[in-house]
Parts: sequence; structure tokens; C-alpha cells
Amino acid sequence: MKTSILLFLFMAASLHAASQASKPNIIFILTDDLGFNQIGAYGDTPIKTPNLDRLAANGIRFNDAYSGNTVCSPSRVSLFTGRDGRLMTNNSNSVQLEELDVTFAHVLKRGGYDTALFGKYSIGSQMGVTDPLAMGFDTWFGMYAILEGHRQYPTFLWRDGKKIRIEENEGGRKQVYAQQVFTEEAIKYINEDRKNPFFALVAYSSPHADLAAPEEYIEPYADKFEEVPYLGMSTDIDQDKYAWYYPEKVDKPNATLAGMVTALDDYVGQIVTALEKKGIADNTLIFFTSDNGPHDEGGANPAFFKASAPYKGMKRDLYDGGIHVPMIAYWPASITTGRVDTTPWAFADVLPTFAELAGVNLKEVPRVKTNGHSIAGLLTDKPTPLPERTLYWEFGKFAGDPNSGIIGEVFQAARRGQWKAVRYGLEAPIELYDLDADPGETKDLSSTEPEIHQQFTELFEEHKD
Repeated sequence: MKTSILLFLFMAASLHAASQASKPNIIFILTDDLGFNQIGAYGDTPIKTPNLDRLAANGIRFNDAYSGNTVCSPSRVSLFTGRDGRLMTNNSNSVQLEELDVTFAHVLKRGGYDTALFGKYSIGSQMGVTDPLAMGFDTWFGMYAILEGHRQYPTFLWRDGKKIRIEENEGGRKQVYAQQVFTEEAIKYINEDRKNPFFALVAYSSPHADLAAPEEYIEPYADKFEEVPYLGMSTDIDQDKYAWYYPEKVDKPNATLAGMVTALDDYVGQIVTALEKKGIADNTLIFFTSDNGPHDEGGANPAFFKASAPYKGMKRDLYDGGIHVPMIAYWPASITTGRVDTTPWAFADVLPTFAELAGVNLKEVPRVKTNGHSIAGLLTDKPTPLPERTLYWEFGKFAGDPNSGIIGEVFQAARRGQWKAVRYGLEAPIELYDLDADPGETKDLSSTEPEIHQQFTELFEEHKD
């Protein structure tokens, strides 16, 4: 009898181990304010990104992927929880995770994953209640509050809820670059021995301002571009509405921003190299994307780099320039031939995708609330098309954001197939665009396509409250 029981337990353990081994490791790399056209794989940028270009060439370059919102916090809450603007309780940049929220880290834990976060968090309101450890991560290292993410050379970081002093950056010194440290911590995590598959969210706080990077990345661009120095608070001239917040002068802002993006590319390359050396690259799924469109803060000039091209707008816009983001998926075990995919999808789809990859039935997960759709069927050489559906975004202005404009103003946007509708204010007219013919949203078709316009009008009215 004992022999039979032991044999059963051994077989069960073996089946569990085999099941776990078949699940991919997942690394989700999230950048901060990176524009659609700021990496080589997506257009004509002068910024060098060879590692990302290689991932795109050998994986899937999604050309119609969208962030969760046009600013940081609601975009990240959408990503973490699988909810778009219709299910969000707050679509302004003041939103935070709530104590009972279920995140993609919680879901992956149910699927047997080890989970880690490296980098910017910014959506937890109370340590011990909505910090990363409370929201499904086994370990975390990086920046906790949203304003911490606005310094490339921080004077403190967090490890598992404990504040760590970065003495090397105190007194104006710049010796420890945040993005490099995040990368080093992620690589240490990759190199750990473990029985379970792992999920690592690597959330870089760049190329968001402030504009800064190690000189080795800026120097190659030093004489490449026309430059207008960003003065910050170095003179009495009121040059920039952000100067009080980004007071340091930047002599070559275009070269600096380009260097920041190239630095990110190098760090992604280091992560891939670590996976290859560990022998786990083939069955590791890597996503690379941005939380929203490009910014114009602290001396950044998105127009100079055509950062949103071919789209209109940038961060804080619900035209595509503010939400249409680069999205690369690289998974050699499942994606053996590189391709371009034009399926429209958004951050709300990530949680259900992870659930499917981890073998988790979301109907059995208490409190989970998502209206996303799994795109796991696209992550293969023989993709399964998604059904046509409507994607929706909403952005609410709030006090404290220096570029918000009118406090309380609400923007809405939605996309279904080729059609995109935008409303800049609840009492404003609803604009309608055919993105296939007009990706730059230049020709409003609201008067020539009344039936389609009415469908979006009904949607916007239903959700405006």
C-alpha cells in the first residue's frame, strides 16, 4: 500500500514539474513615455536601438497595440488589472490600485509562477496594503511613489518595502543610474536557481524626464543634432512650465534623450544575453512596450524626433500619438519566424493573456474583474484571429498635473476595426476617423459616416459618468 501511495505521489509530482516546465518564463519590459517612432523597428528614427530591432525582426512587431491610457497611473492600473476605461473607477493620473484589486501578478502566482518587479511602481497608496508585495509580487526593487520616477539619479530606492539610501547620488552627484541598477537586479533574479517559471516586470522610468543618462550613451549623439539648450532654473528667463520641477540645465537635450533610449536598448540586450547564458531564452516570452506616448517635459522635444509618427498627439492626448505604443513580443519556442501583426489590442488584454499562458481559469479567481481578451493565440507562427471588439479609453484631468489644463475635463476615445472616435470634453463634438486611410487623424468623417458616428456617440454617452 505504501509503495502505491509513494508511486502516486511521485507521478503527481512529475506531472506537476512537467506542467510547470512547459509554461514560459515571462519578462514584461515597460518603458516610460517612449514614443511609437523612437525605436528603429518602427520607423525612421535616428536613435540607435539594435537590440530591440533584433527582437522585433525575430519576434512579433505589433503595429496596432495600445497602452491603457495616455498618462502613467491609469495606464499602469489598466495593465495590472486587465480593465479598460469602462471598468476603471478613476481615469485620471491620481488613480492607485485598491486593496481588493486582483493583479496579473496574483493571477500568475495561482499558475505557479515566482513573481518580481524591478523599477517604477507608482500605483500603490499605502505600504503593506497596495505596495508590490501586497499586490502579488514575491520581491521588488525600485521606485515606489510616482514622483520618485522623475529622477534618473535617485537618492533612495526601495527593496521589499525597505527604503535604501543611495549615497552616491547625494549632494548633486550622479553615479548610480536608476535604469542600470534595475537591469542589474533583474539579471541577478534571472540567474537564481528555481523550480518554478518566473514572471519579471522590468518597469524602466525612462525616457521620462528628467533628461539624463551615462555619458557613454549620450556621447555618440553629441554632434548629431541641432540643439537648443534647456535652461531649467539656471537663468531668470521663464523658459519652460516644467522648469521649477526639472531645474537642472541640459546643454544638449536631443542628444541626451537619444542616449536615454539607446541606454534602454543596451539594457534590454543585457537581459536577453543573461537569458541565453542561463539557457532559458527559448522558452522565455519577452514583451517590450511603453506606458503612453512621448512627453515634452524638461527639455524634451518629441516633434524633433517625430516621436509619435505617423500619429497625431503625444502624452496626455487620446489621439493615437498619446496611446498608440510600440509593442514587441519575442518568444523563440513559439514564434520561430518574425512577422508584423496589425491586430488592435491594449493593456487590458495582458492579464487574461497571462492567465491563459499560466493555465489559470479566471472564472475561478475571486474578485478578478477584467474586460480584456487574451491574445495568447497571436503568440505563435499560426495566429488565431481575435474577434472584432471595441477598445475604449478615458482620461480625466485633475489638480496637480501641470499640463492637465481644465480641471475636471474628460477626454474619451474608442476604436473598433478601422474606426476611431475621439471626444475632447464631455460637451465637445465627437470626431470620427478612418485609421486605415488616415492614421494621422486629420480628416473628421463624423458628418459623412452618420451611422458609425452614432454608434460611438451612444458608447461615449453610456460611459461618460
